[in-house]
Amino acid sequence: MGTNSVINSMNEMGKNRTPFLFIIDFDVKKPVVLPLNTIDPGKILYSVNGKTNCSNKDLSGIPKVDLRAFPVSKERYFVAFNHVQKHISHGDSFLLNLTMPSKIETNYGLKEIFHNTNAKYKLWVKDEFVVFSPEIFVQTAKNKISSFPMKGTMDASLPDAERKLLNSEKELAEHYTIVDLIRNDLSIVAKNVEVEKFRYIDKVLTHKGALLQMSSKISGDLPDNYPDNIGTLLFSMLPAGSISGAPKRKTIEVIKQAEQYDRGYYTGIMGIFDGTNIDSGVMIRYIEQSEGGLVYKSGGGITAKSNPDEEYQELIDKIYIPVVNQPK
Repeated sequence: MGTNSVINSMNEMGKNRTPFLFIIDFDVKKPVVLPLNTIDPGKILYSVNGKTNCSNKDLSGIPKVDLRAFPVSKERYFVAFNHVQKHISHGDSFLLNLTMPSKIETNYGLKEIFHNTNAKYKLWVKDEFVVFSPEIFVQTAKNKISSFPMKGTMDASLPDAERKLLNSEKELAEHYTIVDLIRNDLSIVAKNVEVEKFRYIDKVLTHKGALLQMSSKISGDLPDNYPDNIGTLLFSMLPAGSISGAPKRKTIEVIKQAEQYDRGYYTGIMGIFDGTNIDSGVMIRYIEQSEGGLVYKSGGGITAKSNPDEEYQELIDKIYIPVVNQPK
């Protein structure tokens, strides 16, 4: 289904207030839209802040998750990092989200990961991928649209971790940039855009421990008939600013030169329109089934102040599964 067909289909379902699921890849080459009442749970499972098409599973007796990561080599990462820094120094980008694929091995299958993880946005597509994302893309409530860009990560076990995260010059510069970018993106579709909450910290529990992640809330006002153009609205803000960078168009060019791999659905968006409101997430924390086994895609934001060793470690730190009810 082509992009224009998907947009038209979403607009039509929006006009009719028909609930639907949307799954849009990073390059917007393979978007999917499905009325909720047509989804086969044998092929697609979703959970969007508790709205789901699957029943609760009995998690008693599940084995403790075993996840072994084989990260992309430091050499490959540093080549990409240096390419990004060259373009940042030339003024082509101020913030760029650099990601890489890493091979992993785990005793859980993709469907087991879906059922046994705790995340705001979860999606399983049979034989393809699973995502368990903590990051909101946009949400609507009546005629208000809000976005919650997430930029800034730190190991929660470090001494005084929250203060260090909030006071980091690099993280602050990164967060200011992404907030400005999201304000501009929301201004495409909304009026009276403002930052409602600036730099708050969430704790994300993982199989390796806890991570601190920094977000902000930005909101604006939509017209009364916005569901009539819901597809046009969503596609006009893609790709998500938090996983591309600023300025967006040139930064995406640099991303493709530096990464040299296909992100696919990773860093795309997924969500549902429930007939009244949109609730959508950015598809980070993502495991893909490939011919050579499982691949975990991860990364982080790069600015002029970034340290390559620290950014490489952040890529590794984000290779985790936020499992629930783990055996002692």
